[in-house]
Amino acid sequence: MKNTNKQISPQPPADFTGLEIGQPASEAAGLKAVYSSMKHVFGAMPVKRGLKALLNLNQKGGIDCPSCAWPDPDGERSRIAEYCENGAKAIAEEATTRKVGPAFFQNYSVAELSQKSDYWLGQQGRLTHPMVLREGKTHYESISWEEAFGLIAENLRGLSSPDEAIFYTSGRTSNEAAFLYQLFVRMYGTNNLPDCSNMCHESSGSALSETLGLGKGSVTLDDFEKAEVIMIMGQNPGTNHPRMLTALEKAKQAGARIISVNPLIEAGLLQFNHPQHLKDIVLGGEKLTDIYLQVRINGDLPLLKALNKLILEAEAQQGNVLDKAFIEAHTEGYNEYIQDLKKYQSEQLAADCGISLAQIREAAQLLINHDRIIVCWAMGLTQHKNSVPTIREIVNLLLLKGSIGKEGAGTCPVRGHSNVQGDRTMGIYEKPKDSFLNTLEKVFGFSPPRKHGYDTVEAIKAMVNQKAKVFLAMGGNFLSATPDTEFTAKGLRNCQLTAHVSTKLNRSHLIHGKTALILPCLGRTDIDTQASGSQFVSVENSMGVVQSSQGVLTPPADTLLSEPAIIAGIAKATLPEQSSVIDWDHLVSNYDHIRGLIEKTIEGFNDYNSRVRHPAGFYLPNAPRERKFTTESSKALFTVNHLDTISLKASEYLMMTIRSHDQFNTTVYGLDDRYRGIYNERRIILMNEADIQAARFKPYQVVNLYNHFGGVTRLAERFIVVPYHIPSKCVATYFPEANVLVPIDSYADISQTPTSKSVVITIEPVIEEGNIVLAK
Repeated sequence: MKNTNKQISPQPPADFTGLEIGQPASEAAGLKAVYSSMKHVFGAMPVKRGLKALLNLNQKGGIDCPSCAWPDPDGERSRIAEYCENGAKAIAEEATTRKVGPAFFQNYSVAELSQKSDYWLGQQGRLTHPMVLREGKTHYESISWEEAFGLIAENLRGLSSPDEAIFYTSGRTSNEAAFLYQLFVRMYGTNNLPDCSNMCHESSGSALSETLGLGKGSVTLDDFEKAEVIMIMGQNPGTNHPRMLTALEKAKQAGARIISVNPLIEAGLLQFNHPQHLKDIVLGGEKLTDIYLQVRINGDLPLLKALNKLILEAEAQQGNVLDKAFIEAHTEGYNEYIQDLKKYQSEQLAADCGISLAQIREAAQLLINHDRIIVCWAMGLTQHKNSVPTIREIVNLLLLKGSIGKEGAGTCPVRGHSNVQGDRTMGIYEKPKDSFLNTLEKVFGFSPPRKHGYDTVEAIKAMVNQKAKVFLAMGGNFLSATPDTEFTAKGLRNCQLTAHVSTKLNRSHLIHGKTALILPCLGRTDIDTQASGSQFVSVENSMGVVQSSQGVLTPPADTLLSEPAIIAGIAKATLPEQSSVIDWDHLVSNYDHIRGLIEKTIEGFNDYNSRVRHPAGFYLPNAPRERKFTTESSKALFTVNHLDTISLKASEYLMMTIRSHDQFNTTVYGLDDRYRGIYNERRIILMNEADIQAARFKPYQVVNLYNHFGGVTRLAERFIVVPYHIPSKCVATYFPEANVLVPIDSYADISQTPTSKSVVITIEPVIEEGNIVLAK
């Protein structure tokens, strides 16, 4: 049968699943979260297996959660449950006893699988065997590991330049695998190492590196209990980082005040009902937010400017508001910054962000009165054209108050995937520093490439323009995570070979090159046995703590390989002439050998094998935490950040893509968004009720969504209009369903992160019979 890959839609099916509407929640967690966790875990595996995984999850010496990168407590951890609902769902997804083997792929063609939802694909179970889709075929079929490695090597060695290959990395990949991966790729001859950070916190790294000298946050978990004010911007911790709620609860109980900034009223920012605290269960949870600023989409920069302007005005009126000693000793650019800020009018800034000046003054007063301030943020800030200036403005605020390098204060970019920060530390970066490459050359005796490689956006364009012909992904779901779905699909289809190292089936396996490989790997929960015995890996969390993770469950099949073993197999087949330089089998036989090389190569990993065995791991060096700033001037930088607002036509809306409560990144655990009161449906668009009336739409009407950026019409079909408490002219949709609307050429200045949180769209009703959905 002929392969109809080009006729297969890369978008999820546009079928409805039965929308039900409830009331948005007013608090997060509680017994409902416990019930949901148990339902997912014990619905996916036997009770004994599920309990074994959960009791080891986030425990010292146990499994590091494969979900988010929120840190574990350094000291005592809960023996009952040191995990959240999201973590339990991640365990259910990975440790399931359901399996996808060769017989499954015999039963379903690629075309048939493409008609299934992302949720359905993920629920089929763990991949068990390496599979190949040969050119012109309709079904994946079994292939031996040796033949798979040979096929990759044949394609890589056949390229006219190593720069025609792209090596993507997901944030789940361990330190050991990431280090081996980048070493192999650079020995092969390219820096084409795009990663998921390009699409999430690249803006944070860009802003923080420029202003403070380190592209990571400066706070520790203990700082939350010492903070006086915590500002949470563009983040929904109740769904995306639920264990953060425990830290916020402790901070509130210690006297902290919380300012939340978000276009949506999120339950996890309102109140936390700790499911392990009887008082919360009986009497209700801890109120979290003191001041809720429901900012317009992309209104964060004018809001920050307004706050900083009010802080400066208070200094002029009463004095002792700024930390002038800190500013004088540790910063530069202050005078230029305050002169620029004087150009702005508070009233106009308030109008631009959509918050009343009175409410901004209330928030500013907290900042004026205190100096132990933490600012947290996530992708609600990092995925706009002006994301880097916005984050630099956060730094300006903290510098004004001297709120960096002291207890209870600092920057807190909250990372998504569990080792996305660690992968970057290991060298997964398309623009490596010369110092890192020099060390690689010294330690390994080869000349690494110096030319910068492709980031994610550039990689997609290179595939579309046939400048890149082989695509290898170390984890992740590249198609569904990236912008401009149809454009990205064209790039993948242009490749000679696409290969994915994966634990579960996803849509990226269905939109492929002429030949495609699925390489199944061990997960975090699986026991990893190599020649020297059972192994552990290590990861780095959002606050720079490196710790071990050791699987405790029997793998779903003995045909699986670990990520390091897969990398070694590819490297041996591709670079046989390098066998005298690197003994890949030796490295994989005992991961201590890999960590020994990391220690020689990367700063901060001295005595790695000993320190990583400490029950709580160890902290990497963090200069801003000590008021040391590794910028060119050795000082923290105030920056001038110009304000450009997005102008909308009467028929246009500003869309942000969001997660539902039943998903993590592109992994869909279920069809409910419990905290927002939306059940059993994903193809929805949240819309202001007055906007619905003004556009002459009706609640629960079926509409099509369009983006016209760059003269290209992008279409997302059949979404249901759901009235919601969201600022006027702002709308929200779930990703990956709406990623097709995010233009490939719309990205953040400097970081090139796709602008998934500020997409200008138009909305048109679907002309079909019964175009009003009867929501239950």
